[in-house]
Amino acid sequence: MRRSAVPLLLGSLALVLVAVLAYALSRSDPGESRQRSLDAKVEAGQPVPAPGSDRTLLPVTEGVRKRLADYRGQVVVLNFWGSWCDPCKKEAPLLERYHQRLTKAKVGTVLGVTYKDTPEDSREFEREYGLTYPSFRDPGSDLAQEYGAAAMPETFILDREGRIHAIARTAVNQEFMDSALERAGVPKGTLAR
Repeated sequence: MRRSAVPLLLGSLALVLVAVLAYALSRSDPGESRQRSLDAKVEAGQPVPAPGSDRTLLPVTEGVRKRLADYRGQVVVLNFWGSWCDPCKKEAPLLERYHQRLTKAKVGTVLGVTYKDTPEDSREFEREYGLTYPSFRDPGSDLAQEYGAAAMPETFILDREGRIHAIARTAVNQEFMDSALERAGVPKGTLAR
C-alpha cells in the first residue's frame, strides 16, 4: 500500500509545482506590460499620449518645477538617464547638439529625467558633458515606471500635442533622432547642422 502512495504523492507535488510556476509566469511586472503596450502602439504608427504629463518635475539644478504638459507646443525629446550609465555618457553630446538645434529652430527641446541618481551626481554629469537642456529628478522613479523605463538610457520623442511618436530603449544615434523628429512633426532640413 505504501509503494502505491509514493507515485501519487509525487504526481500531486508535480501538479502543484506546475500550477505555482504557471501562476508566477502569468504575473508580469506592470512596468513591463506598460512598456510592451506603449511600444506596440508606437511601432504600429499610433501616436500615444505621453504618460505623466501633469506630474510635477523637480529640477536637477536650481530652477522652476515644471510639468511635461508645460512643454506642449514644442517637440520634446524626453530622455531618461543616469550619471552611472555608460551609454548615457556616450549619447549626451548628441542630445546636447539636438537640443541646440531644436531651440535655435524654435521647434522644441530635449528634457532629461534622471533615473536612480543622486542630485549631486546628476549635476556633476551635466557639468562634465556641458548639458544645457533642462533635466529633472524622478524621486521614486514614478515617471520612469509610467513609461516602462528601467534600462537606461531610454528616449521618447513627443510631438507638439504631447503624443509619443518614437521610442528608443537604448542609446540614440543621429539616424534615430532625424527619423523620430520628422515623425513628430519637425520637417526635414529644419534643424541646421
